[in-house]
Amino acid sequence: MKVTFCTDLDKSVVVANCEKRGWVQVGPEDEWNIYWAGTMTCRSLFSVDSGYRMSDNQLINHFPNHYEISRKDLLVKNIKRYRRELEKEGNSLAERGDSKYLHLDFIPVTFVLPADYNMFVEEYRKAPQSTWIMKPCGRSQGSGIFLINKLSKLKRWSRESKTPFQQQLTKESYVISKYIDNPLLIGGKKFDLRLYVLVTSFRPLKAYQFRLGFCRFCTVKYDSSVAELDNMYVHLTNVSVQKHGGEYNSLHGGKLSVQNLRYT
Repeated sequence: MKVTFCTDLDKSVVVANCEKRGWVQVGPEDEWNIYWAGTMTCRSLFSVDSGYRMSDNQLINHFPNHYEISRKDLLVKNIKRYRRELEKEGNSLAERGDSKYLHLDFIPVTFVLPADYNMFVEEYRKAPQSTWIMKPCGRSQGSGIFLINKLSKLKRWSRESKTPFQQQLTKESYVISKYIDNPLLIGGKKFDLRLYVLVTSFRPLKAYQFRLGFCRFCTVKYDSSVAELDNMYVHLTNVSVQKHGGEYNSLHGGKLSVQNLRYT
């Protein structure tokens, strides 16, 4: 059976792996079975105006609305919407205790700025000693992330930013979450898990988890003191951040496999 593929990405690894399997490259206007597309191409292909529908023998590497879970602000909104729907249904998963979710507490208290600014301030004043972490919604690799422990710092950032909290202006949105100041540590250092899941269908849900996940570590031991609030080598596990630190080891990249994690 002849399998055809097309791609709009200038990535030799994509073409080489497809051709290695005996697949034949064609153009996007031809009959294709597999389309390895960039995100903008995917959105354009499945836009309301295009009316395009895939056939049963076609696969593409992005779901049309994948950004609903890949953008930080949209992910937060969808998780909150999911919680509300379960509460309306009286589902036991939405059970609360001491005003907190018992089963749906997998993300900290989070708001989207500037839209939720007033709600954030209300929450902040309940525990003004708390630390919060700010993340730009449309960036990655730790870019633009910082921590605050005073409302004045957020207001100062807003004034100095090119995109202040003024509703009539176009601005970059951020998510702000209550910082977990007592994280699980290994060797006194923060780490996170990178686990890869391939979702081949949402309806019905069908997903496969890759066995070879890994952990990423900070190069500096965790310290929750105010003095280390701006030290991203203490707080962010992103390799793109840690590789600039003096303690970074390029041989292992600050990583540990999930298999080895089980033995630590």
